[in-house]
Amino acid sequence: MRILLTGAKGQLGQCFKDRLPENWELIATDSQTLDITDEAAVLNMVKNFQPDAVVNAAAYTAVDKAESDHDKAFAVNADGTRNLAVAAQAVAAKFVHVSTDYVFSGHAKNPYSEKDAPEPTGIYGKSKLAGELLALSANPNSMVIRTSWVFSEYGNNFVKTMLRLAKERDTLGVVDDQIGNPTYAGDLAQAIIDALQLPTFPTGLYHYCGDKTVSWCDFARAIFQTAQQKDPAFPVPVTNGIATSAYPTPASRPPYSVMSCDKIKSHGIKVSDWQAALGQIIPKL
Repeated sequence: MRILLTGAKGQLGQCFKDRLPENWELIATDSQTLDITDEAAVLNMVKNFQPDAVVNAAAYTAVDKAESDHDKAFAVNADGTRNLAVAAQAVAAKFVHVSTDYVFSGHAKNPYSEKDAPEPTGIYGKSKLAGELLALSANPNSMVIRTSWVFSEYGNNFVKTMLRLAKERDTLGVVDDQIGNPTYAGDLAQAIIDALQLPTFPTGLYHYCGDKTVSWCDFARAIFQTAQQKDPAFPVPVTNGIATSAYPTPASRPPYSVMSCDKIKSHGIKVSDWQAALGQIIPKL
């Protein structure tokens, strides 16, 4: 299988490259080698490479900066996604696009399903929702996967931040009124690879995230517990739960980001075991 991957230097992109089946051919691009907002450049690369699938792991993810950088956020997350979907359609390729829990307001009481109406509250979420809609309308052979709380051994993420702060402070305050499901980027990458190999490619909207719901504070405690299990000398700080209001940000965060993964599991795809993943990656960090 021939794959064109965007966002190759991000968490998901790097995990995807690590797990690529040996007999697959890959062109891995980043913002320097392919500007997805350039419609002509995208179409030219796709037509020249003739991929069987285009996997879009590229995104404008600066949630707070997006509030004052509307045009760039929409250019990448909406226009860029449409350009890739249109180009994939031109060569009859499958299209996989990764979206976010931020398309929801976070005011639900039960896990969000793919049938629930999106209601993004910030520019980032609105731009990602626009990308979803453009992908699905431009290419009927699109699979849009919403995920949440992504971490990995690559890039900057919550796990790395907590490990660093634990070595700098005896006490930490971590938000405990935001609830969600951590997702290991390696598990998400494998899920995409598995989906591409199914006899019938699963098109439409799907949710994919971790198998256990926690607050950010609970997640931090799980990180510290795992780190100490791997290294008894690891300094575990006192971790206190705090309210989101204690840390005002330009963009609001969904207080409830729990998503149901029943639909993707019905295809035989396993959700992320984020606790096992912590045990695998923390010794490497």
